[in-house]
Amino acid sequence: MLSAYLRGQATEFLRALRAAASGGDADSAPALRRASRRIGATLHTFHSALDPAWSAALRRELAWFSGVLAQERLHAATLRRLQAALNEPQGDLGAAKAAALLERRLTLARGRAHSAVLEALGSARFHALADAVALLAGEVPLRGGGRDAGPAGAVLRGHADTAERRLAEAVAALPHDLLDGDGDLGGPCPGYPGDRPGDGDTAWHQVRSLLRLHRYALEVLTEPVPRRLVGAARALDRHRDAAEAASVAAAAARTPRIAPATAYALGNLHAHQRHEVLAARRAFHRTWQSASRDTVTVR
Repeated sequence: MLSAYLRGQATEFLRALRAAASGGDADSAPALRRASRRIGATLHTFHSALDPAWSAALRRELAWFSGVLAQERLHAATLRRLQAALNEPQGDLGAAKAAALLERRLTLARGRAHSAVLEALGSARFHALADAVALLAGEVPLRGGGRDAGPAGAVLRGHADTAERRLAEAVAALPHDLLDGDGDLGGPCPGYPGDRPGDGDTAWHQVRSLLRLHRYALEVLTEPVPRRLVGAARALDRHRDAAEAASVAAAAARTPRIAPATAYALGNLHAHQRHEVLAARRAFHRTWQSASRDTVTVR
């Protein structure tokens, strides 16, 4: 079960890599990122069933590569989000200049991220990673040198249960008083004491990572993913994107010698995105507490 899953994801990685090398598939980078995440997450969750030195080394390299790939996508998504927000009727005199400033900054950042991806793909470090994944597609190094018989189902279930428990504990530690008495978003909640970019976000990003580990563990066990986990993951993706957008807007507002109207528009944009952060947190709690037992297959 575990070996079959890892071999399958390694095959997906190599297929996406071939598409990227041909230059004809725009989906190759997302596919590489998905396969890298799944392999790395599986190595993390089921580490005790695998050769420890091999598993730790490969997981480290996959984290490096998927991180490089993620930056370009994040800059592009942030620019789209901020442009959409600035296109909403708001009456700010500096909105047009704010949009131009953000486009310059994020286009430059995206260009640097794209160059970093190309540099990574051509590096000796990546070629070593690709070789390791190619070997994984044929054989999974299990702990103790085992090859023929994979870990027992009970062992894998125990690891998956641990991933689920860690997620539940992290969710329980999140603030839950996000609504005021009228059902509207209230003021700052615990963990978000002010308007400094990123305040209170770390714990939520950690929950997002733990939720991903839990979902991928279910995939390894070939079990359906509860619908509420899919909705919760979407809410946390919104949270991550809004938090990043707020941080970018705040950084742009600190640009030296910009016009007061531009700074004002960027400040409003930052506040708007922090409101979106709180809305995403509320949506997550609402979804997490859902009693729905429906399931879907996640790709």
